Amino acid sequence: MPNTEDDPLNPLNAEALPRRAVAVALKDRSAEGKVPELTAAGRGELAKQILEIAFQNGIKVREDANLAELLAKFELDSPIPTEALMAVGEILAYVYQANGEPNPFDAILKEELAKHDG
Repeated sequence: MPNTEDDPLNPLNAEALPRRAVAVALKDRSAEGKVPELTAAGRGELAKQILEIAFQNGIKVREDANLAELLAKFELDSPIPTEALMAVGEILAYVYQANGEPNPFDAILKEELAKHDG
């Protein structure tokens, strides 16, 4: 960040570092009555490869950098953590709507949230 009069503590030669791309992949487990599972996560070149595979296979992609950052911190092949369920549900609703399909996760998300709230 360049030095400004408002923040004289920043060095004059400081520049913002570019943010590394982050991508994650989720597995639909609605047929099993379960929440989605994190199946792939990566940064930089690996993130680009995850996106390329998705595009090559006609998989709908939704950009949400904050959610991708959050999910990339969790262990692969694990269910989506409770703190991310609502955001993942919104993204999946978008994907199902884009595909012209009903969202099977609505009931599952409600059940999971009820377990953790009660």
